[in-house]
Amino acid sequence: MKSKYFISSAIATLALSCAAASMPNYTVKVTFTPDEDGLQLYMLNFDNGEKLDSVLVDNGMAVFQGNIEAPVMAQLVLDGSRAGQFILEPGEITVNPMQRTTESTGELNKSLKDLNEKQRAIVMEYNSLPNDSTLETRREELTRRYDALNDSVFAANADNVLGLSIFLQNAYGYDLATLDSQLAKYPGLAKSQRIAKLRESLIKKDETSVGHKFKDFEITHDGKTQRLSDYVGKGKYTLVDFWASWCGPCIRETKVIKELYNAYADKGLEILGVAVWDEPANTLKAIEEHQLPWKQIINAQSIPTDIYGISGIPCIILFDPDGNIVSRDKQDQELVNDVNAAMAKIITPEE
Repeated sequence: MKSKYFISSAIATLALSCAAASMPNYTVKVTFTPDEDGLQLYMLNFDNGEKLDSVLVDNGMAVFQGNIEAPVMAQLVLDGSRAGQFILEPGEITVNPMQRTTESTGELNKSLKDLNEKQRAIVMEYNSLPNDSTLETRREELTRRYDALNDSVFAANADNVLGLSIFLQNAYGYDLATLDSQLAKYPGLAKSQRIAKLRESLIKKDETSVGHKFKDFEITHDGKTQRLSDYVGKGKYTLVDFWASWCGPCIRETKVIKELYNAYADKGLEILGVAVWDEPANTLKAIEEHQLPWKQIINAQSIPTDIYGISGIPCIILFDPDGNIVSRDKQDQELVNDVNAAMAKIITPEE
């Protein structure tokens, strides 16, 4: 009898454990407008791009439920466009992409929200400073406060996804030596696939910096195959803009590129757009909407960005007539200066 009691008790305990394991430990509610009803919303692991789940938007709402062992930074993608980030952790999470807000019962999201609010307060104070004799001193003070805030929260979370998120805010501005020194201090960060990819991109960036020869790539879209070598190294200066339709800075920079196009397109400058990390339909819509007259390579995705070590866009590279890189990662007036200097070498005074 006693053994039967223990067997029954063990079975009951196992059944309860299985039931507990099958119950979701997180619920994510994402609010939209009825206009988005019927669209597919994807939740991705921001660190490695893995699809965690997908649901249809219904009645202006999308709901994810599931289990997660360790928190991750999640990326929402709706109809091919990014729709916000948050920390996926056990608890109740509500995300409003339009208002860019996240409410959560989880501690990491609470800490991230608190950090963002304190950051915004410093930025607002910075932007409202009076233009008087104390301006520069106060700006320096607020910059130190901002950096100290980030450093403090990072130090307390260096071993979790919040710390990784803070680290990535600065990491894309590091060179290879600086990144390696940081990883030596915080070896746990090296587990991140995004950081590993960033490190690899910095190596590739060094290999495609000013003074190096172009590296070719091939893209096939809608039955047409194009190569970078179809345009670069053909006896003309060639300005290549790696961009995406969803990228605000990319669209703003097209104004500068248009000015260069108008000034030099008939004087020997080739301009080429390469659409990366984007849906072809969105790319084509942006080309028409913003009236971009130069040639384009569509649907390049991450092929050229992997080859050229591009971690942020727009990335604009100027190649000389032989295909050597003479300018990289310049924008606005710095880009104009480099193109002017290059074109001055081939334009005769009469032109």
